[in-house]
This record gives sequence, C-alpha cells and structure tokens, in this order.
Amino acid sequence: MDSEIIARPLVTITNVIWSFNTELHRPQLLLIKRADEPLKGHWVLPETLLRSKESADTACIRLIDDKIGLQVPMNSTEQLATFTDPKRVTGTRALALAYMTYLPSTPKLHPGYGATDAQWFVLDKDQGNYVITHDQQEIILSPAGHLVFDHIQIITTAINRIKNKLDYQPQILRILGNTFTLRQAREVFAAFLGTTIDKIDNSNFKKTHNHLFKEVGVATLNHSGRPPKLYQLN
Repeated sequence: MDSEIIARPLVTITNVIWSFNTELHRPQLLLIKRADEPLKGHWVLPETLLRSKESADTACIRLIDDKIGLQVPMNSTEQLATFTDPKRVTGTRALALAYMTYLPSTPKLHPGYGATDAQWFVLDKDQGNYVITHDQQEIILSPAGHLVFDHIQIITTAINRIKNKLDYQPQILRILGNTFTLRQAREVFAAFLGTTIDKIDNSNFKKTHNHLFKEVGVATLNHSGRPPKLYQLN
C-alpha cells in the first residue's frame, strides 16, 4: 500500500457558472480558454488557486470577478462537490472544490487573468448525451468528450444535481431573474430533463410545482394578447 502523505496538494476552486440564453431559450454555462500552459488554448471551466488567507467561498466569488469582471453576491453560489482523483491533473496533486453559480443576466464577457476568451456554451441533449455548444463547436458530455482535466465529470455532476432537485429545490431557476413565467420555467426544466417544452404540459406543471412558486403579477408585453403571469421562487 502506498502510504505516502500528500502534505501540500494544490487546492483549486472550480466554478460551473449558469445563465439563460433568452434567444435560444436554453440554459448555458461559461467556459474560458486557457492563456497559459499546461493545455494552453483549451476550453475549461473557470478556476483559480485557493489563496492562503481566503475561504473557498470567498475564492469562488473572486474567481468570477477575476475571470469575467463580474461581482456577484455570495448567495448566488452553492457548493457542488470536491473532486480528488489523484490523476485529475497530470504531474501534480490538485484537489478541486467545485461550486455552481446562477447568473440572472448575461453580461458582456471580458476574459480576465489566465484566459484569452470566455464564451457561453448552450446546454442541450442529443442521442442520449448532454452536449454544450458555442457557434459550430460542440462538446459531448460523456467520458469520450473532449474537455481537459475532469471538467466533464464536474459538469455532469452539476447537471445531475440540478436535475435531481428540480421537483423540490429548483435553484437553477434563479438564472431567469427575480421573476419568470411558467413557460420560462418549463424551458429550463426541459433542458435538464432532456426533453422539449411541448412535452411538459403547462397545466400539469403548474399543478405539480405550485408549492415551489408564488404568483407576483403579470408580464409586460410589446404586442397585443393576454400577458402571462409572473412567478417567484418560494
């Protein structure tokens, strides 16, 4: 048995940052392109090294500011999991403390320190696998997918966490902002359930998820017709 003690592993903070694409009506997540070796030029989840005088929560918030120049409150994030596979990073022992962050808007991206680009990748499902796409680039979220380190595992863990909590704690709906319509909520649910919005009946959805939302008003429309009701998470 290998009894060597790892006295000082690197500790990284990795963030799965979600928002909502209002044109495609799909959830999306942020990837950045690495500016430095190793794996320069590859797409990765935003991450940073934990500093000696900060908590992991503080580092998670700093990471968002460092990478895309956006300041968010602490309640925008939640811890996801810790990833400790000895082979997750080649050549060194690095632990990843993973978080999820929910952004209610999609600000203009400004890649910061350690990144040459930052883009939103839209979540979808194709032939049984979740995929994320930007322009013509598609990343399949399966063991055979092309994403460095263990970031596919981190993303799929995030997707499964969200999917398993849809019916009792759908925090992912925070990407829709302070208020949302039931159609928007169904669009988010459909993406994580791997189905289409048409297969989630509006009346049944309202009945089975009524305990999660509260009605707060109606939307303002730029055209004639009956405005949809607005809801908030309880």
